[in-house]
Amino acid sequence: MTKIIAVFNQAGGVMKTTLTHNLGYHLHLKKRKTLLIDMDPQGSLTTFMGLEPHELDQIIGNSILNEETSLPIHKNLNGIDLVPANITLSAVELQLASVMAREVRLKQALEQIKNQYDYIVIDCPPSLAILSILSLTAANYVLIPIQTHFKAFKGTELLLDTIKQIKKHVNPHLAIAGFVPTLFSNANQDKVILEALEQQLTPLATVYPAIPRATAFADAAMNRQPLALYSAKHPSLDVLKKIAQGMEKLP
Repeated sequence: MTKIIAVFNQAGGVMKTTLTHNLGYHLHLKKRKTLLIDMDPQGSLTTFMGLEPHELDQIIGNSILNEETSLPIHKNLNGIDLVPANITLSAVELQLASVMAREVRLKQALEQIKNQYDYIVIDCPPSLAILSILSLTAANYVLIPIQTHFKAFKGTELLLDTIKQIKKHVNPHLAIAGFVPTLFSNANQDKVILEALEQQLTPLATVYPAIPRATAFADAAMNRQPLALYSAKHPSLDVLKKIAQGMEKLP
């Protein structure tokens, strides 16, 4: 059974795209057929995976708006498949305002191809708007990166309430796959926030080891590679392996 995982946080700059890209690659290393979906009009995941967003005629938005349009899947980008996005997805977001049953449009688009994959991982935009709602409606699970910073910690209540509302109104089967503390440094504030996150969130789902702040992630993205290809001995790879193992253990 295909596991569809939305990587979501309404805050920006918390490593959503980096986590999506690297998780997809580590699932590939485990011989899992994996499709990534870029649902962010910024198209960062599309860029990270080696495509030029502005050159693309077909993106995820075409399949969301037109039920007859097949998903534009780019095959075997470092072993992973991708449905890309670009800035025109912003216009799609506006057009969805008048579409009937718009919340389920991504879910419907995935129905045609999901049995071809073990995992589908969705990179959500940093907002609570309709593209995130589509993503969370299509998913079985939500994986939540949270920066070990006070502002991010204070936003956790809103984030959890959003997931609660999604479960109540459009996707009662959505489950939390885990929390991933990100951009962790050895500063005292980060340590305090990490401990608070673990205390607050462990009763809800697994809190994975923190991903440290490291320039290697940005350098790998600039080279259009996952970290494991760019820097095969980087210490952060141990955390990414644990997250991939955790996704395999999901029911």
